[in-house]
Amino acid sequence: MEPMLATPAPAPAALPHGRSWVFEVKWDGVRVLADVRDGRLRLASRTGRDVTPAYPELGGLAGLGDVLLDGEVVLMDGGRPSFAALADRMHVRDPRRAAALAAARPVTYLVFDVLRREGQDLAARPLEERRCVLDGLTLPEHVQPSPWYDDGDDLWRVTREHGLEGVVAKRRDAPYRPGQRSPDWVKAAHRRTRTALVGGWRPESTGTGRLGALLLGAPDAPAGLRYLGRAGSGLGGPAARVMRDLLAAHERTDSPFGDDVPAVDARGAVWCDPLVVVETLYLARTPSGRLRQPVVKGVRTDTTADPWAQP
Repeated sequence: MEPMLATPAPAPAALPHGRSWVFEVKWDGVRVLADVRDGRLRLASRTGRDVTPAYPELGGLAGLGDVLLDGEVVLMDGGRPSFAALADRMHVRDPRRAAALAAARPVTYLVFDVLRREGQDLAARPLEERRCVLDGLTLPEHVQPSPWYDDGDDLWRVTREHGLEGVVAKRRDAPYRPGQRSPDWVKAAHRRTRTALVGGWRPESTGTGRLGALLLGAPDAPAGLRYLGRAGSGLGGPAARVMRDLLAAHERTDSPFGDDVPAVDARGAVWCDPLVVVETLYLARTPSGRLRQPVVKGVRTDTTADPWAQP
């Protein structure tokens, strides 16, 4: 089953209002479906990729019986969820390394929906009914329900003050629509987030050969890949070295972008096939579609790039 997706709010603070809505924190983690059948657990990413080996500390979910859960895996850093900290976990496949990482810094699985329970498909049921099923589960260690709040404006203020990513509003009577981006769920972030494809990179100007900036793009049917802009923030430390090695495997001689990359950005660029997906934060998009003040958060292997038309 593909997860249901939220519709971005037209403006950062433009959340719905009224008693027909509930509000949750927008967690800075990775979406995971937990499918338990016959005592066996399978954790799947948003794209259906099996990520069970990466999170051995969530093995207690296998004791829940027949159930399908939707939620977010997060890793706390200084009391707040950190995608950068989670990036060290989400790609691990070696069981011994995963176990060592889990013992040192365990993740938390924040569950916000139940889609199947004891053979019954619950997707068509109202959200409030599904929440009652979730509240009736005895969840294992490292697993907890994502809290609900009635006041979206207050939650927006609190998440901003505490440096959290944002807020998601959900209609109480909404069914679960697998694979659809539904207006029954509305997300608003204090800074916008977007997954983008890397079409090239530029080395640091110091001549070290280290990664200095990424040239980002978005898929678009007419042009193939359209240019979103250059991102240099967030590329320091070991993560930059890992990303440079990853991009080196996909180098090419010409630009993969279907539109023009400004000369100031293209100067000294190393082009690559647009296969690597990265998560970015940004303030807004310019009228020409460029990202304002983009920051690279890390590589994503659990999802695809957002289309050009997304805000």
